[in-house]
Amino acid sequence: MAEQKRDYYEVLGVEKGADDAAIKKAYRVLAKKYHPDMNPGDAEAEKKFKEASEAYAILSDPEKRRQYDQFGHAAFEGGAGGGGFGGFDFSGADFSDIFGDIFGDFFGGGRSRRSNNGPMKGANIRTSVRISFEEAVFGVDKEIELTLKDECSHCHGSGAKPGTSPETCQKCGGKGQVVFTQQSFFGTVRNVQTCPECSGTGKVVKEKCDDCHGTGYIASRKKIQVTIPAGIDNGQSVRIRDKGEPGVNGGPRGDLLVEVIVARHPIFQRQDYNIYSTVPVSFAVAALGGDVVVDTVDGKVLYEVKAGTQTDTKVRLKGKGVPSLRNKEVRGDHYVTLVVQTPDKLSGEAKDLLKQFDALTGDSLNAAKNVKDSDTEPVKDTKKKKFWK
Repeated sequence: MAEQKRDYYEVLGVEKGADDAAIKKAYRVLAKKYHPDMNPGDAEAEKKFKEASEAYAILSDPEKRRQYDQFGHAAFEGGAGGGGFGGFDFSGADFSDIFGDIFGDFFGGGRSRRSNNGPMKGANIRTSVRISFEEAVFGVDKEIELTLKDECSHCHGSGAKPGTSPETCQKCGGKGQVVFTQQSFFGTVRNVQTCPECSGTGKVVKEKCDDCHGTGYIASRKKIQVTIPAGIDNGQSVRIRDKGEPGVNGGPRGDLLVEVIVARHPIFQRQDYNIYSTVPVSFAVAALGGDVVVDTVDGKVLYEVKAGTQTDTKVRLKGKGVPSLRNKEVRGDHYVTLVVQTPDKLSGEAKDLLKQFDALTGDSLNAAKNVKDSDTEPVKDTKKKKFWK
């Protein structure tokens, strides 16, 4: 009995109204996942690969897709050769674009189809620099030292010994790319990859320069000035143009990307452009009101605490936060949490005065004693301390 075929849209995991781009994208994912070269000896993967390929061959063709939408699988039963996936006729289906991508990924050729021996920008270089919290807030100039490559002055970047010249690569004929074929489920697939002999330059150096040993570049330690802008945050990077790796075949240099690592501050914490901190307040100041000293990134400021302030009261110091990267004149705020401190060391006189104060403000020290014994039940913990419910 012939195997029941699944709906082609279900096979690819797309809606019935999906456009051509969505269908191609869905098939590319499945083809890479189940391709026999990636799953050698896996019969189930091969079956799913053939199933997806059959679905794509139909849905990628406008006329075949129209027939399938109208008649379903019955529209192609005559060409199926007896059912199943193995006998399906793939003639007319265009897999060249997708399989060029797939085999390029498998064998290192990538998706590029252009020649690699033209001018190319050099690679970017990444490094890091450590700064303090205050330096991140207000900006700073830092000097970093790293190894950079420069064009060899002896061979002027050719890599060849003076008096000689690089020769055309015999393997790729100077094209920078080589063509190879790969047997697939659909037959022979033509693929292109960077020439391994000349690394895509189209040239090879027979007699190498004594100074740069054929690389065309001389590496040396250099000091670079980095301007860290005000308001930068931990993990962000500063880009310095044209301080990366040299370009290829006359291409521009890459860039230097400097990641900023901001040290933790013992008092301040940052969130976006706002700063947060806590400030201790004595019981007397919290009760009667008074000034407290608040540390900010701009220095110490006085803040007037209102009488009767409770612990965890939050206040805002407007414009005392971090400057915006776009406009350093625009700053966030500094939010301060006031924490009322309870004294833990009192003299006898201070204790007597505190008892007098308590007696005048509610007699809280005797509140528990005034509760009737019949309304309470003593409970003791493992440390023999007395608690009351």
